Amino acid sequence: MEILKLRLADDDHSELPLGVGVHAVGPLEGRGGRLGLVDDGQAARVRFCVDRRGVWLTVAEGARGVHVNGREVQRMAMLRVGDAVYVDGVEMRVVGSEPPELPGAALHEAASDTTGDPRVVLRGVGGQYHGRSFTLEHPRLVGRSTEADIRIDDPTFADRHARLDLVGDRIVLRDLGSAEGTLVNGEPMRDALLRPGDQVVFDAHHRFVVEAPMRGRGARDQVQEHHADAAANEDQVQSAQPASPWRLPWLLLAALVIAGLLALLLLFGSG
Repeated sequence: MEILKLRLADDDHSELPLGVGVHAVGPLEGRGGRLGLVDDGQAARVRFCVDRRGVWLTVAEGARGVHVNGREVQRMAMLRVGDAVYVDGVEMRVVGSEPPELPGAALHEAASDTTGDPRVVLRGVGGQYHGRSFTLEHPRLVGRSTEADIRIDDPTFADRHARLDLVGDRIVLRDLGSAEGTLVNGEPMRDALLRPGDQVVFDAHHRFVVEAPMRGRGARDQVQEHHADAAANEDQVQSAQPASPWRLPWLLLAALVIAGLLALLLLFGSG
């Protein structure tokens, strides 16, 4: 599982590691109410529970004003990389151990794939385009311009903010001269190579998730991991229930007895 971090958007801009386990976050004693990792007690406002399935946010009893991506959470929420969590007015972002990959000069300047792929989708999960999807059958322009495919009507937003398109089988985000760039998995980026599952945020709250068929090594790794998990589970079942050398003979004997009883029933019943 990827090592995650919790980046606090406060004066310290500190980062808290999120390894497997439970991480309680609350006001630090003697730090003027600043948030950080605390003992899992009354001081905790929220807890981040990390396991192989992902990251879960749980809200402490009595805590109020906890939001994920602008929506209030009262009890529990599942998080993905790039989500913004607000606790006591402080923004925290779940980020990966490494920033997103850059496309490099060759990909950045390469012509986009004219045919595109309708299976590659940018799905809205927050903001104005929540619930809508944009396929990458052709390049998609993001901006304030009326020509933009994903139009964000904000006076401070650039007319031509960014473009998303396919170069071969690579999903490329290209900045077109915006002032603030784009958040990719919680990291401010201008250009980036996107992968399935990546979260892209324009203008702070217009959130999208990249959905596409798994390609290349990532897909093979996922299949291998699935097979490894299945083999491990099979080994656990076999170790928990050791095979007995008498199991098969007893089953045969039981089958023979049942067959004999059925034969007698038919013989005497017909008489």
